[in-house]
Amino acid sequence: MNFIIRLVLNAIALLIVAYIVPGVHVSSITGAIIAALVLGIVNAILRPVLFLITLPLQIVTLGLFTLVINALLFWWVGNWHIGLSVAGFGPAFIGAIILAIVSFVLSSLVSGAEKA
Repeated sequence: MNFIIRLVLNAIALLIVAYIVPGVHVSSITGAIIAALVLGIVNAILRPVLFLITLPLQIVTLGLFTLVINALLFWWVGNWHIGLSVAGFGPAFIGAIILAIVSFVLSSLVSGAEKA
């Protein structure tokens, strides 16, 4: 059940990003759910590997290179045209940052409601 809630929250976050960031488009609600699922799988598998490969850059930039990795993965999934399309690296960079913030806020609101 927790997985489905997180998937729906990330799909909502993707819809919000598509509304805010020019250059990021979501085809439909179903497309947002599929894109959120694929983005979650890609982040779970590739992000740790890319983080380890770029560890020297992570150290030099004090972890800020993680934003570039997130943007590249967001852009890459957007180029698959599975409900999400991203026009370039700029929209991907801004979209990945906003996606992380919105997803964090929505997750905090849901977890806060479950504790009450």
